[in-house]
Amino acid sequence: MSGFLFVVPPLVGHINPTVGVAAELTARGHRVAWASADPGLVRRLAGDEAVVFPCAGPVLTGEDGVRPAELRGPEALKFLWERFLVPLAEAMAPGVRAAIGEFGPGVVVADQQAFAGGLVAERLRVPWATSSTTSAEFTFAEALAGMPKVADWLDTLLHELRGRIGDPSGTADPRFSPHLVLAFSTPELVGSGAGAGAGAQGEGELGSGAGERIRWVGPSMAPRPAAADFPWTWLDPARATVLVTLGTANTDVGARFLAECRDALRSRADRVQAVIVDPANVLGAQADLDDLNDMDDQDDKDVLIRSSVPQLPLLERVDAVVCHAGHNTVCEALWHGVPLVVAPIRDDQPVVAGQVVDAGAGIRVRFGRVTAPKLGAAIDAVLHEPGYRAAAERIRTAFRAAGGARAAATHLEELAGATPSKEAP
Repeated sequence: MSGFLFVVPPLVGHINPTVGVAAELTARGHRVAWASADPGLVRRLAGDEAVVFPCAGPVLTGEDGVRPAELRGPEALKFLWERFLVPLAEAMAPGVRAAIGEFGPGVVVADQQAFAGGLVAERLRVPWATSSTTSAEFTFAEALAGMPKVADWLDTLLHELRGRIGDPSGTADPRFSPHLVLAFSTPELVGSGAGAGAGAQGEGELGSGAGERIRWVGPSMAPRPAAADFPWTWLDPARATVLVTLGTANTDVGARFLAECRDALRSRADRVQAVIVDPANVLGAQADLDDLNDMDDQDDKDVLIRSSVPQLPLLERVDAVVCHAGHNTVCEALWHGVPLVVAPIRDDQPVVAGQVVDAGAGIRVRFGRVTAPKLGAAIDAVLHEPGYRAAAERIRTAFRAAGGARAAATHLEELAGATPSKEAP
């Protein structure tokens, strides 16, 4: 048996896919631990019994730490790297070193945006794997060939970061392990050519044969803690159900979009119900109490607005999803064969939205400009035009055949040199 240390950023979407892998490894008799700047978040997602080594994290307060809601494109990329990813790596590095020293893992499993995991493991000569929780990183790596200035800028950032926390003589890109890259998707969604050249041998250089290190394991699904108060009896089997969600990191920009979704879905109340996730209560702040006739959400038979929902069990019962094209939400919907309307906001979301459209599993709309009539037309299409559901079901089949957490655990066992144990039932 071996030990596996998961190094993760304090981001729900990056922790969730690894929870199932960690549970599978534990069930096979291996030791598992985590290194994170937010131990409480890891325990909330992975269970109170999770062994978590605390790491420091960047101070994300004030004007220097909070990304402006309107930031997009190159400016958003610059902010992400300079204000979050690089500071996070520097802050986490001492904690990762301490965790490796105390836990003694056979393999470090480093999230693609937790650079400290790969760089510290390389420095300490510990085998490490990449946890690629969004396949957009492969596309971005290949696109750098056509953006030499951006590539040079990233080269400089990574080279300087390696000099501060890693092995100055090392060559591996901390986003792509030279040993193993676990990709939580499949080519049926990403595209058959994705990742073929991803994975740098040195900063900014696309390494030949890197695609051979990528293992497309599909989504890693695991039970999650969930509140028991969701009103399941509210769902009307006589109508289609649409879930609207913008994930956990977009509450600062979602008011207008969620309001348009609400209006589009209310106008279809004769045939559609809607569940809208509104963690920041932006719809409640905008609501006209006269229009709502002082009804609370559960008295409204057409639109249910909740701060959170049990997303995985709910996806078993919905007919379409409207979302921001976050990788986890997209993959979870397609795992259940549910077509999508995607409205990407920033970061990797435009790439993931493009994958959905290219695969035929959904329709893309403009987050900042779409109106209720256009949203309604897109929702009607994915609900009633059979091609979208057929594509979603094709991806569902591929996802489930890829192996998920079990396949990922087996690849990690092989990297550790551990004798593969009997898979957990």
